[in-house]
Amino acid sequence: MRISVQHQTLYRYEAPPRRVMQLLRLTPREYDGQIVGSWQIDVNCDADLIRKRDAYGNITHLLTVEQPPNELLITAEGHVDTVDTSGVVTGLDEPLVPTVYRRPTHLSRVDEGIAAFAREATEAVDGALAKMHALLAALHAEIRFEPGTTDVHTTAREAWQHRAGVCQDLAHLFCGAARSLNVPARYVGGHLLRRDGQNRQPAAHAWAEAYIEDLGWTAFDPAHGISTDEHYVRVSSGLDYRTAAPIVGTRMGGGTEDLTVTAETSRKMAGRAARQSQSQSHSGSAMGQSQNQ
Repeated sequence: MRISVQHQTLYRYEAPPRRVMQLLRLTPREYDGQIVGSWQIDVNCDADLIRKRDAYGNITHLLTVEQPPNELLITAEGHVDTVDTSGVVTGLDEPLVPTVYRRPTHLSRVDEGIAAFAREATEAVDGALAKMHALLAALHAEIRFEPGTTDVHTTAREAWQHRAGVCQDLAHLFCGAARSLNVPARYVGGHLLRRDGQNRQPAAHAWAEAYIEDLGWTAFDPAHGISTDEHYVRVSSGLDYRTAAPIVGTRMGGGTEDLTVTAETSRKMAGRAARQSQSQSHSGSAMGQSQNQ
């Protein structure tokens, strides 16, 4: 399947900032489940854009803007050819060993109540893969998908208390619960071509991956209760949202700011899944954080 993606981040500042620096994780990597075709990052004023990799292997761009305007717009767009791998992620360059992803973080740390829930949800099945599918189903049934009840700073424990949240919260809960069962798990950010046609959203999507011995990294989307398939575009991963966020940064001056994010996917008729060289163009910047939906 060929999926077109457009992710836009617009910042409106009370006054023009003197300087903006941001780290962008907006460019997908290739693996056996996806081939990246045309892809570019555009910004709306003169800027420096330097491509690198972070510690988790994500493609990053360091964006620096001197004397930016009142409105900064970042657009990442392109298309990706995907295939259904039943959630199994192979062929991805992995800079870290799986055991790193057993480490708890502030956003994904669970308490004894969540750990007990994970044990109870998985006690009737054997094997890590079956346990992760059981955990997926249990979290999907337990946590209401309810935008507005949480924000970008909400922890897994806080979402558990509400029994509600968005995909970011469910991904944190899955990661923390899996780690409490000694299964390495990581947070994943990307895009989803939804079957219900609601493909213009106020944020990107998020899910989780668990490491299964003799199988490898396998993706689980607790917001929808399924493993990922060809409708998903994988962009970034880390221990939690903070290490996989699309945009993080800082600025000097500018007063108050207003943030608007849109993430839109659509299906294109695909010919051959041909590799095309990535193009990175720029004429500007942006900054800040938005919650994954």
